[in-house]
Amino acid sequence: MADQHSPMTPAWPPRSAPRLFVEQELGEGAQVRIEGPQAHYLGRVMRVSVGDAVILCDDMTGEWAMRVESAGKREVTLVAEQMLHPREQVPDFWLCPALLKKDRFDVVLEKASELGAARVQPVVMRRCVADKLNPDRARTILVEAAEQCARTALPQLATPVKLDALLRDWPAERTLFFADETGGPPVAEVFAKHKGPAALLIGPEGGFDEAEREAVLAMPQTRPISLGPRILRGETAAIAASALYMGLAGDWA
Repeated sequence: MADQHSPMTPAWPPRSAPRLFVEQELGEGAQVRIEGPQAHYLGRVMRVSVGDAVILCDDMTGEWAMRVESAGKREVTLVAEQMLHPREQVPDFWLCPALLKKDRFDVVLEKASELGAARVQPVVMRRCVADKLNPDRARTILVEAAEQCARTALPQLATPVKLDALLRDWPAERTLFFADETGGPPVAEVFAKHKGPAALLIGPEGGFDEAEREAVLAMPQTRPISLGPRILRGETAAIAASALYMGLAGDWA
C-alpha cells in the first residue's frame, strides 16, 4: 500500500473540492449543516456524496477541510477534519469607488474582492448615475468572488455615503489616494513609497466636479495620483489602480 508520501496517494482535500463561506465559527470536529442555495450547489451542481471533501471558510478562524457526513436534496452535513490555513492578513487597503451603473459596479465589487481589498466603501457623488446599492446582491458578489479566488478573509462592505460625509469622518492616519483626471505624480512612483493604511478614491462616469475636487484636495491625508495619459472608465480605474497598489505596496510585493 502506498504511504502518505507516495505520488500514488491522492491529495486530500483535492484542489477541485468546492469552496464556500459560512457564518458559523469553525473548529476541529465542528459539524456544519448547509441548507438553501449552498446545499443546492453542493448537492445538485457539484454532486457531493458521503466522504467527499468540501472547503469551508468562516471569515474568523480560517480555511477548513470538511468531510461530507450526509448529503440530501435540501441539506448537506459536513464535519471539520483539519484547518488548512488561518485567516489571511490582507493589506489595510480600502477601495472607495463612486457608485456606477449596476453591471459596471458589479465588476468593481468582484475585482475588489479578487484583488484583496480589505474594505469597499461606495461613494455617492454629484455626477453619479446611481445613488443606491442592493446590499444583499453586493455582498453575494463579494463572497462568490472570494470563494472563487481562495480568499479566507471577506472584504467589508460599507453602506454608501455621500462624498462630503466620507471626507468629514475620514480617519487621520489613513492616506487617501485621489485618482483624478487632472493628474498628479505617477501612481507607480507614489505607491512604491507608501507604507501604512491606505484608501483609493475613484470618481463616477462624469468625473469629479470642481467643488468635490477642491474638497478632496483640501484634506491633509489626500495624495493625488495620475493613472496615465488616458481618461479611464470608473470601473477600469478602480481595478487598474487596485492591482498596482497590491503589486507595489500590498501583498503581491
